[in-house]
Formats: sequence, structure tokens, C-alpha cells
Amino acid sequence: MPWKPPSDFGGQPIVRHASYAAMLAFVLIGTLPLHRHYHLSVLRQPMRLLMAIAPVAVVFITWDLLATSSGQWQFDPAQTFGMRLWGLPLEEYAFFVVIPLAGILTFEAVTVVRDRRRAA
Repeated sequence: MPWKPPSDFGGQPIVRHASYAAMLAFVLIGTLPLHRHYHLSVLRQPMRLLMAIAPVAVVFITWDLLATSSGQWQFDPAQTFGMRLWGLPLEEYAFFVVIPLAGILTFEAVTVVRDRRRAA
């Protein structure tokens, strides 16, 4: 059965359209405080962060572009905002920055905690 976009948004189209963006915001809300709490240097080294995130983001964005253009992958318009760049919702581009950033922050915070425990 072919996919059909939902016709009824329950009177709250903005909330429903924001679900992907909200997920990304929750990830940031949960991980950005790690930077300050553990005195990490991740955000103070933007070029290093860019070099860690950009190559992988380029590969996966390219994969997303190819998969969506061939019809093998799609994004639910009811869960994303309407703005798209080359066929991908802007939230998808943000995904490839937010999720790796959260992973790096989490990894660095765990490293600090581990090192503190070893030193004690």
C-alpha cells in the first residue's frame, strides 16, 4: 500500500510538524550541560569538532539524498517542517550535527568521570 500523508493533524499542526526538531532539541538539552558540568573543551575547539563531524555528515547526507531521490527512503511531512534543501528536511541536516555532537560530549564526559575515578 503506498504511503499517504495524514490528512488530519488534530488541530495542532505545529506541534506535530515539530516532532523531529523537538527530538533534536531534547538531545541537546540533555547533553549540552555536560560541557559546562565536566569542564569539557569540545565547544572551545570548533575546527576540531568540525573535522570530526563534517566528513561523516557528508557521507550520510549524500546517502540520504540518493536514497530519497530513488524512493527507497522518505521523510514523513507530518513530522517535519516544510522547509527542504535538495529534497531533505532541514531537520535531517541538523541530525547529522546534533547527534554526533551529543555522542562526542557524552564520550568526553564519561572519559572525565573515568579518569577521576582512576585518580581517586
